[in-house]
Formats: sequence, structure tokens, C-alpha cells
Amino acid sequence: QVQLVESGGGLVQAGGSLRLSCAASGSIFSFNFMGWYRQAPGKQRELVAGLSSGVYTNYADSVKGRFTISRDNAKNTVYLQMNSLKPEDTAVYYCNAVEVVPDNVVNYWGKGTLVTVSS
Repeated sequence: QVQLVESGGGLVQAGGSLRLSCAASGSIFSFNFMGWYRQAPGKQRELVAGLSSGVYTNYADSVKGRFTISRDNAKNTVYLQMNSLKPEDTAVYYCNAVEVVPDNVVNYWGKGTLVTVSS
């Protein structure tokens, strides 16, 4: 059972930057997809950034040009670099990993890290 542990959240002023990390307890080679989701109070969880097959990236329109997802296979870690942060980026950020196995799709989730952006 793979565990995902997020870190790097905190309080930052608008316009600032943060880098979130998601460390996996095992190799991330087996994951077909890794991504970052966020959930703000009273809102649904939404996909912020995704990395498919280790190569293809996709971003929510609201973060394009500001956020960058990347991975370090040697460290079994996925990152989310967040620049030009806005108060509306305030949310709990969750790491997600998807593994496709025969006849099944397995989702792994971290417990989340809180990002608060002050105006």
C-alpha cells in the first residue's frame, strides 16, 4: 500500500510563491497519473495540475502560467511550484496518484496540506 505525504503548505502573501511536495512511500514509476487537487471551504475538490505517463501535463485554467507540476523519480516525489499566488488559491491541496492494473484502477490520496494566501 503506497502512502503519499504532502508538505510545503503554509501562509503566504498574495503574489508570493510556495512549492508543494508529495513524497511517495514507494516507487512512482508504476503510477499512470499523478496530480494535485485542491478543495476550498464550501467548494468541490478540483484538479489543479496533472502529470500523465510522466510526460504530459494539464492544468486548470485558473492556474495556467502560474503553477508547474514536476516529478523527481529518484526521490519518488512530485512537486507543485506555485507562483503569483492569489487569495482564491487558498485551499487544502491533495496529492493523487493513479495506478492502472489489470481489471482495476487504484487511486491513492494524501491527507492534504493547507495553503493560505492573504490579500
